[in-house]
Amino acid sequence: MKRALALAQSGGSLVSPNPRVGAVLVKKGRKVGEGAHLKFGGPHAEINALRRAGTQARGATLYVNLEPCAHKGKTPPCVDALIRSGVQRVVASLRDPFPLVRGRGFARLRAAGVKIEVGLLEKEAKALNENFLFSVLKGRPKVILKAALTLDGRIATRTGASRWVTGERARRKAHELRSRADAILVGIGTVLEDDPSLTVRKPGYHRNDGWPFRVVLDADLRLPLKAQLLKKGPRTVVFTSSQVSLSRQRALEKRGAGVFRVPDTQKMLSLRAVLKRLYQMGVRTLLVEGGGRVHGSFLKEGLADEAALFIAPKVFGEGPAWVRGWGVSAPPQAPRLKGVQMESLGKDWLLTGHWEK
Repeated sequence: MKRALALAQSGGSLVSPNPRVGAVLVKKGRKVGEGAHLKFGGPHAEINALRRAGTQARGATLYVNLEPCAHKGKTPPCVDALIRSGVQRVVASLRDPFPLVRGRGFARLRAAGVKIEVGLLEKEAKALNENFLFSVLKGRPKVILKAALTLDGRIATRTGASRWVTGERARRKAHELRSRADAILVGIGTVLEDDPSLTVRKPGYHRNDGWPFRVVLDADLRLPLKAQLLKKGPRTVVFTSSQVSLSRQRALEKRGAGVFRVPDTQKMLSLRAVLKRLYQMGVRTLLVEGGGRVHGSFLKEGLADEAALFIAPKVFGEGPAWVRGWGVSAPPQAPRLKGVQMESLGKDWLLTGHWEK
């Protein structure tokens, strides 16, 4: 099982929004096949292991860190291939909580006479797919607030200059975080101010299937038709209010953007509706890059799960803060991070943690 978990790691961010899975086939104390899920839409770990084992899979034991799937998605059900192969026993770390699986894989295997054992290295398996499991159980993406800020919490100077708050090592790490996300979200203010591309610029990163896609909160559909987000790159999704112009929506859709209307109150879009829709689209991990009012809205609604704050040892004084448009009236009401960790990145630091609920 340790080998299966190690294999699962090899898929990295390329398998998202699917979970990371590794599989090892053992027969008479000898490994006869192994495999990992390496790419979203590609063969699952169990299939790759069966292909390597060939006829030796008959009578073998499969070690896998997650319950084999029993539904047809981008690939056929793994349980069908396992049953055909003659695998005699399946040892799994976890039951898959995804609604289309959730015990059905084990049930199908048991019905075919395959012995099932569940729970081996369960803790390690949960840690490996922490974001996937969180999202499926909550029915929404895990939300990570990400910002680059100074010691006084500023994300730009009083003139609006923000390039660059942090150094090169911190920026490289930021792109590593992007590579692990299923979607990257910003507000329309950030788009109008910075015209970002929101792409992953990381050496050795090659993913051209539209993930992670870009998300914009834009209640009035002010997204410029010449914005970088509407040029080449991953898919762009825009959330807007129900009152916006249909002609403006169609203009953005002609440029390749997906436009979705969600409930709003005083031009504040329902973040719960946004997260529900993103979950339906397969987003399991959402990286929220601001600006300050967007960060404030997620904190206000209690929808922020983690933080990734790149801190530069600088002071800007006047300038926009990384959280705006919301605040507490008394110190005990303040959201607090727990499990805080600090990572040195040259002259800067990365602070990470989970928001207390």
